[in-house]
Amino acid sequence: MARFIKYKKYVPEPASEMSMEDLLKALSDYLLQSGFQQQYMDFYDLKDAEQTLEALRQAIAEALLNSDMLDQQMREQIENMSPEQMEDLIEQLIERMEQENYINVDQPHDPSRSSTAGGQVGDAQSQARFEITDKGLDFLGFRALRDLLGSLGKSNFGRHDTRDQATGIEASGATKTYEFGDTLNLDITATLSSAIQREGLHLPLNIEYSDLQVHQCEYQSSCATVLLLDCSHSMILYGEDRFTPAKKVAMALSHLIRTQYPGDSLSLVLFHDSAEELPLSQLARVKVGPYYTNTREGLRMAQRILQRQRKDMKQIVMITDGKPSALTLEDGRIYKNAFGLDPLVVSETLKEVSKCKRAGILINTFMLASDYGLIQFVQKVTEMCRGKAYFTTPYTLGQYLLMDYMSHKTKTVH
Repeated sequence: MARFIKYKKYVPEPASEMSMEDLLKALSDYLLQSGFQQQYMDFYDLKDAEQTLEALRQAIAEALLNSDMLDQQMREQIENMSPEQMEDLIEQLIERMEQENYINVDQPHDPSRSSTAGGQVGDAQSQARFEITDKGLDFLGFRALRDLLGSLGKSNFGRHDTRDQATGIEASGATKTYEFGDTLNLDITATLSSAIQREGLHLPLNIEYSDLQVHQCEYQSSCATVLLLDCSHSMILYGEDRFTPAKKVAMALSHLIRTQYPGDSLSLVLFHDSAEELPLSQLARVKVGPYYTNTREGLRMAQRILQRQRKDMKQIVMITDGKPSALTLEDGRIYKNAFGLDPLVVSETLKEVSKCKRAGILINTFMLASDYGLIQFVQKVTEMCRGKAYFTTPYTLGQYLLMDYMSHKTKTVH
């Protein structure tokens, strides 16, 4: 009697089949938000506002329904789900994000306690907070970098090349005779050829000091960079979020340096009413600060950081959308004037720019606004320190900044 095998169409299980990387990318704007949705809240309320699991559930639901992360079959499957099935799917996805270490939750995640009979999330679960992990931040930085470089048509990127040649590990230049102090990166073929030409082809072959030939490589300079990021309240005002794109670019730059330029260093300084150094690992969690722009204090802190570095090049990359409007006085009080270019604020800020020039620190400014007074100020800064100024938008900021960093035409080391 013949045996028959019955096949049926495979129906994927969305919670297990869905790519966590694609989901994280779809959630990136939510996870990196800088306060734009709450721009009319008081700063100190905004500062204490944490991301709740209930808000994450809503963000995931929106991503599932509105993003292009799903194929046609899975999209149809989700669209036909009941509200209860959708809730269950979202809980399973949050559990996977925890298990794969993309987020941390401040209390054990218990999907069985997430909903009540009325479909409302219980109070304890609705107020539970979550935090994106270092793994999640690293992934978001990688995706931001890949997207930015992809838009530039760049598939490969190297180091900070200069015109000088030196012996090293990576051979990219002509062979030279070994001199004392060179890295002994032998060109075996050239060394043996030199000995054979002198001695003839016989064994044993006598290799003398003068036969030694070594590879040359391009001399690669090291660079210390301080990213000076304006987080004053104007970065989310006037109907446009400038701070979230700036954070994404900073994360992409951090990932670029860590993976492609391991000899370089990157530090982060936020400036608003005052200034503060922040670990790069905390960047994604930062929201906008108070209302004024204390550029001078940011420059002072950046100089202190760069003084500790022993690199060939030192530079400050400043991202801002506002003119200097605050100044820290000698007694610690903060002088503020948001109306026009205050002569005292401008003069003291330019004095700090002059100190940067004397210390050999380059300042490259990326402007996210086109205010006439700000343009004049930035042009003066650029003229004083022989840096560069880019008048850009949040959408093109990353392209300008990354291309500038990779080309490094700011200084040639001899």
